[in-house]
Amino acid sequence: MDIKNLAAEAKDYVIELRREFHMYPEKSGEEIRTSRRVKEELDKMGIPNINAGETGVIATIKGEKPGKTVALRADMDALEVSEKNDKPYKSKNEGLMHACGHDGHTAMLLGVAKILSDIKCELPGTV
Repeated sequence: MDIKNLAAEAKDYVIELRREFHMYPEKSGEEIRTSRRVKEELDKMGIPNINAGETGVIATIKGEKPGKTVALRADMDALEVSEKNDKPYKSKNEGLMHACGHDGHTAMLLGVAKILSDIKCELPGTV
């Protein structure tokens, strides 16, 4: 298992997702699009997932070796702030932006899920 190489391979994937999430920020409890996209990505990876409440997502990666269970989490909500930059991935939802970094948290956790799924044959326990 070479985590550094797997992380390098996932880099562009994470950046692309982060920019997408940044463009479509949603207020807390209203992350319908974001949770749908998270589930789509988990489905592409073959990672079982379920809804948690209206907008939460719980995914489970079972390692093929016995071990403990660890939980990882990321927030997905944005803040009611107007974005003042001109990046191509600027918020398209007026008055909302990911000034808090939750777009990055969500994208990074999907990157971690991708890596852990790729190495689940070596993974002890459940994430």
